[in-house]
Amino acid sequence: MPPARDIKVPLDVPAGEEERYRENYRTITHGTGRLMLFAGDQKIEHLNDDFYGEGIHPEDADPEHLFRIASRARIGVFATQLSMIARYGGDYRDVPYLVKLNSKSNLVKTSQRDPISSELHHVRQAVDLRDRTGLSIVGVGYTVYVGSEYEAMMLYQAAQIVNHAHANGLLTVFWMYPRGKAVKDERDAHVVAGAAGVAAALGSDFAKVNPPKVDGKPDAALLREAVAAAGRTGVVCSGGSQISVPEFLQQLHDQIHIGGAVGNATGRNIHQRSLDGAVRFCNAISAITLDDASVDEAMKIYRGGK
Repeated sequence: MPPARDIKVPLDVPAGEEERYRENYRTITHGTGRLMLFAGDQKIEHLNDDFYGEGIHPEDADPEHLFRIASRARIGVFATQLSMIARYGGDYRDVPYLVKLNSKSNLVKTSQRDPISSELHHVRQAVDLRDRTGLSIVGVGYTVYVGSEYEAMMLYQAAQIVNHAHANGLLTVFWMYPRGKAVKDERDAHVVAGAAGVAAALGSDFAKVNPPKVDGKPDAALLREAVAAAGRTGVVCSGGSQISVPEFLQQLHDQIHIGGAVGNATGRNIHQRSLDGAVRFCNAISAITLDDASVDEAMKIYRGGK
């Protein structure tokens, strides 16, 4: 297991919320400083493309599949929309939740209009649900499309979200995606690093980025610039579309041990499988992220070994 990371509480966390912030940090990282985020926000983001069709297990058609996985697998936190948590969270009280505060569908393409994604809910509503129900709501998430002509609005909302989240002892994870007509290459390492640096300037605890690529191929070493730019904001990589298990686990291992990432944020690669397969895959991912397991050791876990 990697050594526990010192929890540096930001100064915008009030004294009365410092211990809650520390406990939430310990919860989502299992005390390691690394994050295994299970992303379940795609019901809006990708409509039904990710949940029904060729190569997708039939169990994934039911939204509750996401909650069943989150409840049975070893994860750090499960990210989804507030109303999904309100609908299903009462039956899955053991799950640590991160409320995704904004989302947009993929129907309007960048070629039609630069992306914009405004808040669906506010931090206070997530806090209210936490306090009324006792659910383990430990953080909030928000997407910023850096480079969009609408970035000013998203940057403002993101800054306010950090302030309000920290005031209530919650952590923040920002999805930092360079996107818009002004962005020539979303996966350019320098551009990705710039987005990670924006997350740091906004005060987010973690930044979720798409791993940079060269000639269409990922290169974990390119992440180092983003990790340096983010400073005390932990950088985690998105999982992307489904690839083979060994390839995914090797890329994750390289992102952490070569690139310096502090974890992952994975959705489709997990939930498009059967419940059993998704749980085993989650546990394999967590072994690499939280326990410093090798790819071979993680593959044994995925195959059902110990």
